[in-house]
Amino acid sequence: MAQKGSKISTIVIDAGHGGKDPGASGKHSREKDITLKVALKLGRYISQNLKDVKVIYTRKTDVFIPLYKRAEIANDNHADVFISIHCNSNPSTKAYGAESYVIGLFKTKDNLMVAEKENEAIRYEDNAKERYGSFDLNSPQSYINLSLFQNLHLSQSLQLAHDIEGEFKSNADRKARGVYQAGFLVLWQTTMPSVLVELGFLTNPKEEKYLLSNKGQSELAYSIYLAFKKFKTTFERENNVKPPAIASRTNDVVQPKQRLEYRVQFYASIDKVKDVNKKFKGVSSVSYYQSGKYYKYTAGHFNKINEAVNYRNLIRKKGFKDAFVVVFLDRKRISFKEAQKYLPGK
Repeated sequence: MAQKGSKISTIVIDAGHGGKDPGASGKHSREKDITLKVALKLGRYISQNLKDVKVIYTRKTDVFIPLYKRAEIANDNHADVFISIHCNSNPSTKAYGAESYVIGLFKTKDNLMVAEKENEAIRYEDNAKERYGSFDLNSPQSYINLSLFQNLHLSQSLQLAHDIEGEFKSNADRKARGVYQAGFLVLWQTTMPSVLVELGFLTNPKEEKYLLSNKGQSELAYSIYLAFKKFKTTFERENNVKPPAIASRTNDVVQPKQRLEYRVQFYASIDKVKDVNKKFKGVSSVSYYQSGKYYKYTAGHFNKINEAVNYRNLIRKKGFKDAFVVVFLDRKRISFKEAQKYLPGK
């Protein structure tokens, strides 16, 4: 984990299951496929928008990675944050919503059941007994014993988990079921803030359809990105990390220089908004620019127009029905026609 005075510079993103381990399943889906797509999208959002962060994946293809190896990848790369992405299942087709977990003592049978399902991946591992000792998938006592090895960064793990749940609710408009603790082998030996995210229930037909869609996967990945960004910003502010000298800050956004970017314009006013966070609650990465006598407010900073379009759709769901995509060059609004000559290959 980054020490006092240092930055959060490396994240390991873990797509749950893979290869011979399909994970949970719905009528039309497999957990391993959805987690991989969301993990790769999350990594792209971070790489494109947080240039000072190195993104490492435990897997980028449909391969099986033992649980212990996932934690090992994070530890060996001295990661500052570890996020493991999963999908849930339930005997009831009515269960829906996202949950976030950190390692600790389970408080309900439902929490224990989630851990049991995710830990079943060790059935696909060779020499599991050698790796996990006396751990018994079906023994509640084994999970209690796991909780004794709580991550030294528990409070930070809980904060990141709460940030993720908050973004699921405010950014993706999903049901956030809350933050819980349980004994997950994938988190057991990590040495940094670590969170396991359950995106939703594949056993709920409506939610399965959402999780299978590009729209759903993009919204969820972007929500986790926003939560990670918030966590990173808070950590570095508390530990006196100075922002890059070339950066200028508007609200909570570091605006990059000398590049083409897309934003979502959603509000305009003759008077400058005094409290942006209160006025635009639930809208992230807000900036403004002046045009004539108007203050015009935008959200997001994107390298690709399709990402801006996805975010425009989210902004419209928050009540800003006239939101539209605009393009900037070096923080100056330009036309789409003018932007063409700055695109790659032009």
